[in-house]
Amino acid sequence: MKNIIVFAGSNSSHSINKQLAGYASEQLKVSTPKVLDLNDYPLPVFSVDLESEHGFPDAAIAFNDELDQCDGIILSLAEHNGSYTVAFKNLFDWLSRIDKNTWKGKPMLLLSASPGGRGGKSVLEAAKSRFPLHDVQIVETFSFPYFSDNFTAGRIVNE
Repeated sequence: MKNIIVFAGSNSSHSINKQLAGYASEQLKVSTPKVLDLNDYPLPVFSVDLESEHGFPDAAIAFNDELDQCDGIILSLAEHNGSYTVAFKNLFDWLSRIDKNTWKGKPMLLLSASPGGRGGKSVLEAAKSRFPLHDVQIVETFSFPYFSDNFTAGRIVNE
């Protein structure tokens, strides 16, 4: 695999999931990761009426194009109230309308980090059950609890 896209399911500028996804991509020795930021893909809140009236937003089309062109995906999901963040869910909703095979059969490393002890396990479980319905090959998942205790200066400090 050569063209890996890397992103976090968060629009926070201080996202620990962005940090984890970036760290994971740095461990790849045979690929060139392309880090995407949800903030670079501003989208209106999904609605069928909006889609019918205006079609797909340019930002959703651009993100879909990134998925078309990649060989694999590293995604680290932030968890808000036991589920996806609004920013990620909105992107996912738009993408799934463009192509129900949202993930294009690509292999995905699925991660989640949290400041607490569960490590985003609820959002990982939701994604593990939902994403295969959108054509993905989840090759591995990783839940990373107590992020600030276990990750310092851009690296894992507690193996």
